[in-house]
Amino acid sequence: MITPKAFHRLVPDGDTHERDVCATCGFVNYQNPRIVVGSVVRHAGKVLLCRRAIEPRRGFWTVPAGYLELGETPEDGARREAREEALAQLKLGELLAVYSVPHLSQVQLIWRAELMDPGTGAALYGVGEESLEVALFDWDKLPTDEIAFPTVHWMLAHERQVMAKGYSGPFANPA
Repeated sequence: MITPKAFHRLVPDGDTHERDVCATCGFVNYQNPRIVVGSVVRHAGKVLLCRRAIEPRRGFWTVPAGYLELGETPEDGARREAREEALAQLKLGELLAVYSVPHLSQVQLIWRAELMDPGTGAALYGVGEESLEVALFDWDKLPTDEIAFPTVHWMLAHERQVMAKGYSGPFANPA
C-alpha cells in the first residue's frame, strides 16, 4: 500500500523561501510561476483577436495565448496557441513584451507576429476550439470595453507604439 507523503511548510537547508517539504524523505515540492506565451498578430493593417470560449473571461476578446507546455519552446508554444485558438499559422517576429503578473504567478512572453498563408487555399484563420469567434480588427475599432485581461490592453498599446516609433522592446509592465 502506498501511503501519501506528509508535507510540511518550512525553509529547506540552503534555501530562502518556505516550501512544501516531505517529512519522510525530504523531497522539496517547488512551485514556480506559470509561463504564458502568445502573440499580437497583424495582417493587412489589422490585428487578430479571439473571443474566449473558456473561463476565465468567457466571451471577452484576447490575443492568441496560453500556457507553455512541458518540453516546448516558447516560440513553438506561441505558434501552437495561434493554431488552437485561431487556426492560424504565424511568422513570429520580435519578442514584444515580458509581463509579470505576480498575483497569478504568471510570466507572459508575447511576440509580434504576422499571419502566414498556409498555401493550401485554406483561410488564413478560423475559429478554434477555445474560441467563440475570431476576427481581424482595425486598430481604431478595437473592442476595448470587451478585452479579457489588462495585459491584453498593454500588448495592444505596446504594439501600436512599435508601429508608430519602431521596435525598442521588449516591453515590460507599464508603470
